[in-house]
Amino acid sequence: MGASQSREGLELSDSEYSDEEEVEEREEEHYSEKHADAEDRAPQVSAKTLDEVDSRLNALKLKYPSNASPSPQKPKVDLRNAAKLYLHIGGNTPKAKWVVSEKLSYYKFVKKLKIDDEDDYDEDELRRGEGFWVLKIGEKIAVRVSTDLQMKFFGDQRRVDFVDRGVWALKFFLDEEYRGFVTKFQDCLFENVYGLRATEENKLKIYGKEFIGWVKPEESDDAMWEDADDGEWKTADKRPVNFSDRESQDLLEEFEEAATGGGIQSLALGALDNSFLVSDSGVQVVKNFSHGIHGKGVYVKFDDKKLESSSGNSGTPKKGLLMRGETNMMLMSPLKEGKSPTTGLHQLDIETGKIVTEWKFAKDGVDITMKDITSDSKGSQLDPSESTFLGLDNNNLCQWDMRDRKGVVQKIADANPPVLHWNQGHMFSRGTNFQCFATAGDGSIVVGSLDGKIRLYSRTSMRQAKTAFPGLGSPITSVDVTYDGKWVLGTTDTYLILICTLFTDKDGRTKTGFSGRMGNKIPAPRLLKLTPVDAHLAGAGNKFHAGHFSWVTESGKQEKHLVATVGKFSVIWNFQQVKNSAHHCYEKQQGLKSCYCYKIVLKDESIIESRFMHDKFASGSSPEAPLVVATPMKVTSFSMSGKR
Repeated sequence: MGASQSREGLELSDSEYSDEEEVEEREEEHYSEKHADAEDRAPQVSAKTLDEVDSRLNALKLKYPSNASPSPQKPKVDLRNAAKLYLHIGGNTPKAKWVVSEKLSYYKFVKKLKIDDEDDYDEDELRRGEGFWVLKIGEKIAVRVSTDLQMKFFGDQRRVDFVDRGVWALKFFLDEEYRGFVTKFQDCLFENVYGLRATEENKLKIYGKEFIGWVKPEESDDAMWEDADDGEWKTADKRPVNFSDRESQDLLEEFEEAATGGGIQSLALGALDNSFLVSDSGVQVVKNFSHGIHGKGVYVKFDDKKLESSSGNSGTPKKGLLMRGETNMMLMSPLKEGKSPTTGLHQLDIETGKIVTEWKFAKDGVDITMKDITSDSKGSQLDPSESTFLGLDNNNLCQWDMRDRKGVVQKIADANPPVLHWNQGHMFSRGTNFQCFATAGDGSIVVGSLDGKIRLYSRTSMRQAKTAFPGLGSPITSVDVTYDGKWVLGTTDTYLILICTLFTDKDGRTKTGFSGRMGNKIPAPRLLKLTPVDAHLAGAGNKFHAGHFSWVTESGKQEKHLVATVGKFSVIWNFQQVKNSAHHCYEKQQGLKSCYCYKIVLKDESIIESRFMHDKFASGSSPEAPLVVATPMKVTSFSMSGKR
């Protein structure tokens, strides 16, 4: 599967519509000629005669009805905000093209109380925090300023593309008009998100002085992005390699098979012999190969009575966490009323195919809930003696232990469910709104929040974050981190955010933000987005979810790709390409650098999850381990072609 083949990125050429424009020009010339002839034939009238006519007309005191229709004329256009409006048609087919929607349109940013409100308000007519900014273009478009517009900027073409019940392009006549639009759009977006005017003072108030590079990306020091590379992808003089060949690599479908026993809920990929598909009624065991995963014919069916816990959890597990050398799996089910947190877990012994116990979450004798669990570190599922894992709730971050306080393995044959031991962690009083988390190779923890913040914790202290990155206004729904902890990937509904955690301390040593405060030279992040055409094709209700790096569990190895899912698309970015500051995507961009170069895997139903297999399954002919894509009823493996 290749990247999007639409004409979205091609320059809009006025020559496509020259015939139509020539007709208009001829009509205007014809009108001018007729007007000149009429003037030549008109009788000469003296000023005295005109004065007499005026006095007679005034004496008549003629009255005209207020609703008298004026002579037909073209609609008024504010030439200060004039632009040309295009509409994209044909989707992603070979016949896709741009057509002119309005030859001479205009735009304006106005404030409204409701999107369908006929009244527009000036900036000073409403109280602070009241109303929101709306972008109006001619009579066709009136839409709230937000990231849902998927706005893409083409500085070299004086053009912006966006989505609003279709894909549109607005092309400006002058460079300063284009730059003015971009600046105003970003200011309106800031105010809509934070409820504050986009002044320098308010931006520093939101982001903090340490993150000046996030406020003014043009002043950000990108050197750390290049320094973070381990040299694997660089030439002898440390110049990034040319990726034109790498971009030509394709994804080849290897295996596709139907899921056994109902809809797939999640993937649990193993680094050893097997991987697992967690479905409605059981776990399907599949075999790991260098070209993907393939069914073994083994299926562990759940005993519904055992999965229906006494504490109210439903019998449908939404997540499976591999433990103890991948011989056990912790199954997490939401509460019956549909809420995401859970009060306990079921432990599945994969070798026997039986649920061996139900664990409860409790602290100081009081039952508590968890919304997510994850491994202590990137490779801890391979440890056969592993007894601990991490838990997360809205305001809780902790480590659970299946042993008791004395470190003794608890008996699980008792009638009452055993209680997991709260080993370490912190219960925050309020306001953190944790949503998701992940761990690096050394056990460092990254946590994403509802307000868009991303916090970094060391493995030894969960009480206070070493570094807290500000939010860009969108909730973080998923996070991942590289094995070495140098890079963090956050997922939002409309984009992915890639953050470099490296900094140089006062002694000149390079560290990550997991081990100390990053100071005042924090590099600006980069955004990974769909083009407006692809965002529209993905569907209005479809959102990015579950962004991941490819999977390594060994020091010195570098992740090569990033993958995320939106609707029926699996979207893959070349990691090194995104990090390369000289990448052509970033040329003439205003604001945070955004990368639009990716490959798409398209399936015929919505995708549950897309993950790269462990790095050990990368074969000699492929630079990357296979990609596994799961839909509710099928699982497909793709290998990356090494062909040049």
